[in-house]
Amino acid sequence: QVQPVESGGDLVQAGGSLRLSCVASRVTFRFNAIGWYREAPGTGKQRELVAVINSDRSTYYADSVKGRFTISRDNGKDTVYLQMNSLKAGDTAIYYCNVGGSWSSGSYYSSNDWGQGTQVRVSS
Repeated sequence: QVQPVESGGDLVQAGGSLRLSCVASRVTFRFNAIGWYREAPGTGKQRELVAVINSDRSTYYADSVKGRFTISRDNGKDTVYLQMNSLKAGDTAIYYCNVGGSWSSGSYYSSNDWGQGTQVRVSS
């Protein structure tokens, strides 16, 4: 099992954009749901589910990012993307990709396949 690898995090000004990428092994990628989470260190907040894309390309977004973030997947490249626009200081966090989860009855059930995360910092 190859661990997912996230990339694309950076320091950006408020209002700016970033695109995160997550590359995962083909076996776990193509037939399962994939979720992006974020965790803001030092805030005491739990890891937050940001977006999910299912194998049929249906999507879910947290209310806090709806209309600003877009999740997509390229099965040919075993990659999922998170396009983040109109970034706010509150989006500052480490973003993690979870591969091989499942979506059922409006909830995402994560797998044990987590990447190391990529850091996004938004300056106000």
